[in-house]
Amino acid sequence: MHGYGLTPQQPTTPRPSQATLTAVRVILVVVTVLSCGLLGWAAMLRLAIVTRRPRDWILLVVVALLNGGLFVFIMATPDDPDDMSDAAALVMFLWLVGVLAGVITYYLYAEIRHYNSLGSTPPPTLPSPYAATAPVHPAPLPYQQQHLVQPRPNPYTVPTPPPTPTPAPQRLDQVRAELDELSDYLRKENKEHKEGEGR
Repeated sequence: MHGYGLTPQQPTTPRPSQATLTAVRVILVVVTVLSCGLLGWAAMLRLAIVTRRPRDWILLVVVALLNGGLFVFIMATPDDPDDMSDAAALVMFLWLVGVLAGVITYYLYAEIRHYNSLGSTPPPTLPSPYAATAPVHPAPLPYQQQHLVQPRPNPYTVPTPPPTPTPAPQRLDQVRAELDELSDYLRKENKEHKEGEGR
């Protein structure tokens, strides 16, 4: 429980710099291409960890199974390329290209989209009590916090008149009256306490 005022915001994980994200993407794409798609699971693992979506974890398992099946298929083919049938060569080629293109395309699309959605979230703004739109009534601060929040006047500046507030609803008037009563009571207590010390 935080009492009156604004509740503290949850800490958010910082977004990596664009240079770091680009470097990681390039490394994972190069590793996937150089391994002919057999290490495509590394890019999918990073994506699943970053987005934490169940769909990406499922796709990681699918890519790992496809890579395992491709590895078994390659090991089952003859070592001499001349002994391999055209159908087996075509299947292996399509399998490699499909996994390679699918992993790279989806990884780049999903990760870029994920970080763009994080970057486009506007920061929360505090409502102005004098906004011309729908009135927003912030919760009143305790007396001690109100005393601390008030700025000190600068003696070298010309005071500007305060903005004219919009008509306050009945509840706000009631809260103000209660705060005035509390302020008067505290002043009276403080005065009696000082008089008691002076005797």
